[in-house]
Amino acid sequence: MATQATTAQHRFSFLQIAIALQTLTIFIQAVSAGLLFTTTYGEVLHDVGARVMYGASMLYVLAAVLAWKPGGGSPRPIGYATGFLALASAQVAVGIAHIPSVHLPLGVMMFGLSVLALARQARPAHQGRSTR
Repeated sequence: MATQATTAQHRFSFLQIAIALQTLTIFIQAVSAGLLFTTTYGEVLHDVGARVMYGASMLYVLAAVLAWKPGGGSPRPIGYATGFLALASAQVAVGIAHIPSVHLPLGVMMFGLSVLALARQARPAHQGRSTR
């Protein structure tokens, strides 16, 4: 009896990569916020990170549109991505206005939502759907 070894290749979609990048940049922002209070270079790092995080949010919108239109996928991720870009815009605005009582909880919420979006995209398409 012969056994055959198979290797499963998993390719990540552009949408999954964009969400992962967004999640990573938000996490880095949390780290740089801590550095903001403890080091001299923390402010510069947090400022640059804010720009990168905002760019990652825009990339998420682009990836959601590209996954929907040519790929024939669901338009639902576009709503998630657009809502997240709105949250990122609010986050930048309250950060510039130096309102930490809103800025910090909003950042925590954004990280949690980004992790949820990543988990939603990472699971196989056939799981979690009702057959009724």
